[in-house]
Amino acid sequence: MRRISKLTRVAVGVASIALAATACGGTSSDSSSSDGSADTKGLAIAYDIGGKGDQSFNDAAYAGLQKAQKEFGYKTADIEPTEGETDADKEQRLASLAKQGYNPVIGVGFAYGPAMEAVAKKYPKTTFGIVDSVVEGENVASLVFAEEQASYLAGVAAAKATKTNTVGFVGGVDIPLIHKFEAGYKQGVQDTSGGKVKVISQYLTQTAEEGGFSSPDKGKAAAEGQIEKNADVIYQAAGLSGQGVIEAAAKAKVWAIGVDSDQYKQAALANYKQYILTSALKDVGGAVYALAKSVEDGKPLTGTQTFDLKVNGVGLSESNPEFAKIAGLSEAVAKAKEGIIDGSIKVKTE
Repeated sequence: MRRISKLTRVAVGVASIALAATACGGTSSDSSSSDGSADTKGLAIAYDIGGKGDQSFNDAAYAGLQKAQKEFGYKTADIEPTEGETDADKEQRLASLAKQGYNPVIGVGFAYGPAMEAVAKKYPKTTFGIVDSVVEGENVASLVFAEEQASYLAGVAAAKATKTNTVGFVGGVDIPLIHKFEAGYKQGVQDTSGGKVKVISQYLTQTAEEGGFSSPDKGKAAAEGQIEKNADVIYQAAGLSGQGVIEAAAKAKVWAIGVDSDQYKQAALANYKQYILTSALKDVGGAVYALAKSVEDGKPLTGTQTFDLKVNGVGLSESNPEFAKIAGLSEAVAKAKEGIIDGSIKVKTE
C-alpha cells in the first residue's frame, strides 16, 4: 500500500541545503549541542558505494543528516561502505548502529535491501529507512523517488541545448533503477525534438561490484567515446563515476547534465561548473530529514514514501546562468513539468 504523509510533503519543500565536499573517510559522529542532549543518539546513515564526497547521491543524504543534527541537537553517525562487502557486512553495520541506540537508521541505496529486511525484524523498536528501494516491515520507511520525471526534464533541456542533434546518457550500472533515468531522459529528448535528436546510451558496468558507481575513469572514458560520436550534451546517472563524465564534457567544451544534487554548486566540481548545464535533482536530503523529524516527533514514517514532482521531491536545477540564455529552454521545461504534474504527460520508467 502506498502512503505519502503530510510530513513528507512539507519536508521536501525545505530550502536547499549546502552539501559538504568532504573526502571519503571512515566512521564519524557529530557532537551535539550544549543543551544537555549530548548523550542522545539520533539519525545514523550507512552510505552507498562511492561514499561521502561523491558530490551527488551520498552527499545529498549527508546534507539531510547535517540538517537533522543541527535542528535536533543530537549525536549522529555516518558510516562508509567497504570495497567488495557482502550483504552480511551491511547487515552487521545496520545492526551495530541500531544496537548503539541510533534511531532512525538509514541505508543509503538499494543495495541495503536484503540487510535491511533482516535487521529490521531484530530491532522492532528502531525505525529504519532505505533510499531507492522498497522493503516491507512495520518499522521500515522506503524512501523512493520518481527519477524518471526529473530525467524527462533533463531530456527536454538536452534537446533544446544540442547543436549537433546528438546527446548522450551514461548510466553507472545496468539495473532497473538506472533504467528509469534513461527512460525518462530519452522520452524527454524525443518528445521535445520530435524524434530529430539521437540519444547514445552506455552503461559502465553490469554490477555495482565492478565499479560502475565509483570509477570516475570509467565515466570519463564513456563520455569521451560519446563526444567522439558527436554528442554535445551528456547526462550521467553514475554516482561518483559521473565526475569523470563532467570532466570529459568540460574538456571538450560540451554540456554535461548532473544528477541527484545540484552539481553546478559543488565545490569539488568548480573547475567544470560552466559546462554543467543543469542537474536532475532528487531530494535525498529532504527524505532523510523527513524520516528523522518523524521519529523526533514521535510519529515515525513507515511504508512507501514517494517523492515526485508534485511534492518537489525531484526537479531540475537552474543555477547555471547559461540555462536561461538558451532559446526556449526554460519555457519548455516549465511546460513539461506542468504536464507531468497534471497527468497529461505520462513518463516511462523503462
